[in-house]
Amino acid sequence: MSLQDRNRKVVEASITRNKDKPGALLPILHGIQDSIGHIPPEAVAVIARELNLSRAEVHGVISFYHYFRQTPPGRHTLQICQAESCQAMGSGALTAHAKALLAIDFHETTSDQEFSLEPVYCLGHCGCSPALMLDDEVHARVTPDRLEQLLAEARRGQQ
Repeated sequence: MSLQDRNRKVVEASITRNKDKPGALLPILHGIQDSIGHIPPEAVAVIARELNLSRAEVHGVISFYHYFRQTPPGRHTLQICQAESCQAMGSGALTAHAKALLAIDFHETTSDQEFSLEPVYCLGHCGCSPALMLDDEVHARVTPDRLEQLLAEARRGQQ
């Protein structure tokens, strides 16, 4: 499989911009994901060849870091805090509710491509746990009812 033209240009630009930096792989991957929204599987061979790495090494880094996505994200990204403070205040139940409501697990996207669900390990709102971030907005003291409201608002484009 080959990279689509737009994606190929993004991948090549990120490689050109970063390949001479120490530890170039991570900046390259960040550049690609920041532009495309994920790391296309077809990019792995191109990156490996340009950095003189094996495809397994590149794939290993992508799969090790939870930040990197290998599939396109949904229109909205829901991140639920999994840190200790949020867990103590009910983020486990909130996470279970979100997974059931969206019918997906972490690192997955709903079938309608509306929502991607991701764990996050501190949003800096420990005093107001449990916290989540929907797209770029942090919400604190979130209950299951409030989560449902936030998701409905996002679906309607009101967020």
